[in-house]
Amino acid sequence: PVAVAAGMTTLKIIQRSGFYESLTTQTRKLIDGLSKAASEAGVSFCADAVGGMFGLYFTGQLPTNYAQMMACDKERFNKFFHLMLDAGVYLAPSAFEAGFVSAMHGDAVIDETVATAKQAFAKLIEKI
Repeated sequence: PVAVAAGMTTLKIIQRSGFYESLTTQTRKLIDGLSKAASEAGVSFCADAVGGMFGLYFTGQLPTNYAQMMACDKERFNKFFHLMLDAGVYLAPSAFEAGFVSAMHGDAVIDETVATAKQAFAKLIEKI
């Protein structure tokens, strides 16, 4: 009964006017903020998103095929992941996984995540 109630509530929420537009906006705000923070720190990084799903890549250009994905700096991704985790931000733990923004990720959460990432990107440069 609890799972059915949760499922029904979710279906009602996603049918609200503007739901997907808002989700896409929040996801874009996150990846734009992360990209800017990386650029300011001098870290080779890019990100992309569709709807609420996003990918983070430690490379200068968005990978579009398997070979380009494999050329991304996976070691740097791992360091970034652990720096973020140590600061309380849980991202997908593999460079090959997608991350997801939810309807509960409001401006304050996105802003805090980007601020944490700024510190993590700065530490990445220090460790080189």
